[in-house]
Amino acid sequence: MIETALRLFRERGYDKTTMRAIAQEAGVSVGNAYYYFGGKEHLIQGFYDRIVAEHAVAVRPVLDEERDFEKRFLGVLAAWLDVAAPYHEFASQFFKNAADPESPLSPFSPESESARRVSLDIHREVLAGSKAKVSPELADAVPELMWLAQMGLVLYWVFDRSGGSEKTYRLAARGARLTAHGVRLSRFRLLRPLVNEVHDLFRDFLPGMAETVARRAPSRGATPPREDATSLDSTGEGPVSG
Repeated sequence: MIETALRLFRERGYDKTTMRAIAQEAGVSVGNAYYYFGGKEHLIQGFYDRIVAEHAVAVRPVLDEERDFEKRFLGVLAAWLDVAAPYHEFASQFFKNAADPESPLSPFSPESESARRVSLDIHREVLAGSKAKVSPELADAVPELMWLAQMGLVLYWVFDRSGGSEKTYRLAARGARLTAHGVRLSRFRLLRPLVNEVHDLFRDFLPGMAETVARRAPSRGATPPREDATSLDSTGEGPVSG
């Protein structure tokens, strides 16, 4: 059903493709089609779930072997682009619907929560398994900002018409480098409020982010202990002794 829907969306456009047409092309009854998928939106959610599951598998080599934060983050972004490449043409077909914050196709919608959570968990692993040092008070905010950066990359990718999405891959590399610099700088006490301010801005104004954070709030526990006043080395990666 999903494969048939993707093909018809490419050929006819999302709005002009009906569930009846999808069922007929897939060789199933309309009743059975609606039994497994409540509508076209549910088919897209099935596509979201599948592509994020493929992404979770594709990132394993870099997450299992690499410890440098920038390389881990870039590896995750590049793996998503690799996995999504066959669907590039299709992406522009339904983007106008996904861009609507009220649409269930939005990556911030309640219907997209399952795929969103898997993707967020990947970014948490990127940070947790790296050599980067992040203050405990930013441990949740940074992966969420990384996920938002990936959403920005996806938006660029949708409209990128360069051969093999070459410009999007270059954007991913530069974005990973800038994010790595930001993570290093976030270790400095004076800059932590800025990171929190940016995170709160997205959390408060992007549809779906507040709900995602609220559902995870109990896992944060009590207020994290304050760090001592030990100064950091020039990289922001660790304390300076003496």
